Amino acid sequence: MNPDHTYFTVSINPIANKADLSVLFSGEGKPVPLHQWGPAVHDYYLIHTVLSGEGVFEIRNRTYRCGPGDTFVIFPGELFSYIADADRPWHYVWVAFVGRAVGMTLSSMGVTPENAVISGSISRSIRHLYRRIRSSFQQSEYPVLEDLKAGGWLRLLLSELGQTNGHRLTDKRAAESDIERQIGQAIRYLELQYTQPVSIESLAHSLGYHRTYLCKMFKQSIGLSPMQYLLKIRMERAKQLLKTSMTIDQVASSVGFNDALYFSKQFRKWSGVAPSAYRKQHLSYSCHIIE
Repeated sequence: MNPDHTYFTVSINPIANKADLSVLFSGEGKPVPLHQWGPAVHDYYLIHTVLSGEGVFEIRNRTYRCGPGDTFVIFPGELFSYIADADRPWHYVWVAFVGRAVGMTLSSMGVTPENAVISGSISRSIRHLYRRIRSSFQQSEYPVLEDLKAGGWLRLLLSELGQTNGHRLTDKRAAESDIERQIGQAIRYLELQYTQPVSIESLAHSLGYHRTYLCKMFKQSIGLSPMQYLLKIRMERAKQLLKTSMTIDQVASSVGFNDALYFSKQFRKWSGVAPSAYRKQHLSYSCHIIE
């Protein structure tokens, strides 16, 4: 038993993973009155959800009094401290995690070092998700699968917390116009679907706009029409693939062209040289660098 807690349990990820999102450890505890941590810094993200009782959390010179249903977030490299209440010390669950995309994910949820507490985040499903994260690490013979499982439960937990924090998401969305959000969605669609036959008519319909209006607003936003932007994506990707051992036919197919001759024509118009010439130039340059 941890001497600073009347109840304490923790589960630890057996492998170190620096993926987009990976759990390090997760636990549950009931600290004794006035149990304090910090001021200190961590090199990982750590969130606590209060199940009962109260305590105080401080970060970025802001003080939050947290009670049942509140979740406070510790950010890596940020000085923080927290202390359990003298009369009603909190009972909380926690999960620590790392990942390349974590900061962006939390920011998109409206959670930042300046707004580090999510209020009203206790529910049966959130308790369940914390339990599933902890139970993922059973010291099986497949630790990589344990890591994947825990990461999946963590994503669901963050989604639940994001739903609770919906008012901040609404405020963030209000700063953008509807068409700006739709243009962003159109850009994302083209960046992900460039290998497929793309119909701007269908894209506009799915977004709820007339094709002409979408094209006009798209060009005002990024300076290119949707089809020009799609071609740009395809040609830039083709340049990368032409530096490999793939054939021209394979490159064409990989960037959304069923006809290699038509691809070559479009590539020449875009870059000023044929795909084969571009490849030769690159190979010659590479050989020169090696020599």
